[in-house]
Amino acid sequence: MFNPPNIPQPSSYFNLKKRLTQSLQSANVDDRILETVQKLFEQTLISEGVVLARVEKERLLRGITKSILTDMVSGFDDDK
Repeated sequence: MFNPPNIPQPSSYFNLKKRLTQSLQSANVDDRILETVQKLFEQTLISEGVVLARVEKERLLRGITKSILTDMVSGFDDDK
């Protein structure tokens, strides 16, 4: 007998997305990304001999992190 191809239903996609998101969140992926950016940020400041006040460092780190993540997301949009 003919079996129709397995065509994922929209709800299946959203369930898969939810499970994958939960898996990545439980693996603390966002914390690891932030930790990597922070380490490289600190290393670069040290290697360049840049001294900043704590408030300035936090503001600069937030701005750089936002820029990196925005670029990453726009890179996904370019793939479409």
